[in-house]
Amino acid sequence: MLSTTGWVGNAMKDAASIILITGAGGIFGKMLQNSGIADLLGATLSSINLSIWLPFLISTAIKTAQGSSTVALITTASIISPMMGSLGFDSELEKAIVVIAIGAGSAMISHANDSFFWVVTQMSGMDVKTGYRLLSFGTLVLGISAALILFIAYLLLA
Repeated sequence: MLSTTGWVGNAMKDAASIILITGAGGIFGKMLQNSGIADLLGATLSSINLSIWLPFLISTAIKTAQGSSTVALITTASIISPMMGSLGFDSELEKAIVVIAIGAGSAMISHANDSFFWVVTQMSGMDVKTGYRLLSFGTLVLGISAALILFIAYLLLA
């Protein structure tokens, strides 16, 4: 059971590459946070009136750069949170819409830096080329669709 040919050993072999890629993505995300590029990006983009698109774009940029949806969510929230009032997101509904926009951005473009990409491709038997064509494109459609629906809801509700 615990040998490399047992079920635990087989599970460890299957999961090892995913765990390593996830760890590397987390390290890269922490490097982005510590470098100050996230703060610079937030300060630069806050001067442009992008409305609800700003949290979506920041989250998308971070997710695409380093791969982790979790890191993109947390980093974007820490960038946007102090700017909520100056961006005009004061009501509880507007704050909830910002959270959804950050989530939609973090769903964008799953690729080789993303552990989700490797979990889906390896567990479904997809090769990397097919994963890029199907999964990366699918998550792009998912994120853009969510952002467009959210933007329409924001215009109607706000």
